[in-house]
Amino acid sequence: MSEANSRSIVSNQPSLHDKIDDIVNKHLGAEFKKPIAQHTQRAFDEVNERVQAFAGPIVLDSCCGVGESTANLAKQHPDALVIGIDKSAHRLDKHDVEYKQTESGQYLLVQADLNDFWRLAVEANWRPTHHYLFYPNPWPKAKHVQRRWHGAAVFPFIVKLGGRLEVRSNWDIYVKEFARALQLAGHPTPVEPYHSDTAITPFERKYWASGQSSTRLVAQLS
Repeated sequence: MSEANSRSIVSNQPSLHDKIDDIVNKHLGAEFKKPIAQHTQRAFDEVNERVQAFAGPIVLDSCCGVGESTANLAKQHPDALVIGIDKSAHRLDKHDVEYKQTESGQYLLVQADLNDFWRLAVEANWRPTHHYLFYPNPWPKAKHVQRRWHGAAVFPFIVKLGGRLEVRSNWDIYVKEFARALQLAGHPTPVEPYHSDTAITPFERKYWASGQSSTRLVAQLS
C-alpha cells in the first residue's frame, strides 16, 4: 500500500457511542484491580530510576509506535526527558537511528502495556508536564468501545497523570468521545480540526497524504 493510499476508518457507529456515559462513569467510580504484568513492572522500574534522577520536565508519548514522534517531541521539549511507550516490540525495533539526537533533546523508548504502565506512573507520583496520544488504535466497531482508551478501565489514570494532554486521531468520533469522557471526569475540553506543515508520526504523514484529516483535543489536567 502506498503512502498516499491509506484507507479511511469504517465504523458502524455514526456518532458518540450510546453507552459512553455509562461506561466512563462506571470506570470513574470503580477501582481497577487487574494485576500488573511482570514484564511491565520490570520495564517501569528501569525507567523510573531515570525519572527519579532527572531534574527536568517529564513528557510522555503513549502509543509511540516506531518512536518517530518521540524523537520529534524531544526536539520540541529540549529540557525534558521524553518517554515513548508502546506495547509492540516489532514497532519499537523499527526505530530509526536517524531520529536520535544529542543536543536537541533526550528520549527513551519502552516496551510496556499502558494499562499497567500508566497505573505504575500514577503510583510513583509521576507528574508529566505533557502527555501525547497520537493516533491510538481507534477500535471503530461499536462493540469494541471499551478497547478505546477513554472507554477502558484505565481511563481514570490518564486523568490522574495530569499535565497537558493532547489526543489526535483521523477518526473524529474517537476524539469527540474522548472529550466527552474528560468532561465526565470534570475537564471540559474543546475538539478541533488539526493540520500542520510537518507530520509528527508516520501515520499522520500517511493519513494526510491520503487526503484524510486529523482531529485533536488539548486538555489541561493539572
